[in-house]
Amino acid sequence: MDKETPADGSDGERARLDKWLWAARFFKTRALARDAVDNGRVRVNAARVKPARALRVGDVVDIRIGELTWRITVRDLSDRRGPAPWARELYDEDPASREARERRIEAERLAREPAHALHGRPTKRDRRMIHRFME
Repeated sequence: MDKETPADGSDGERARLDKWLWAARFFKTRALARDAVDNGRVRVNAARVKPARALRVGDVVDIRIGELTWRITVRDLSDRRGPAPWARELYDEDPASREARERRIEAERLAREPAHALHGRPTKRDRRMIHRFME
């Protein structure tokens, strides 16, 4: 196989944005990727785009999923979904983006409230303490 022809069968120059996001494992399905692009949660080179936009190597893609954001640079193109280690080779994440995302995840982990504060229901431990108090 030629060095210039990718093994994944793509033309090597362009890939649909929604297919690439799915192949890079940012979204579980192409439909979810398409919806995210349509709703403006994915931007290419700081511009709002459509799902069929031709993505090229070197494009900067900003992805927002819930409260988390990624700023990545496209390193390779593919329209096939593979294992996660292979998918991570399709892009390079900006170090500042990775650091901010990891800080956000850590802050959420540390700031979790007890279940009864969120749902108004006592936890199993709370229920046992109530029963001990009532006896």
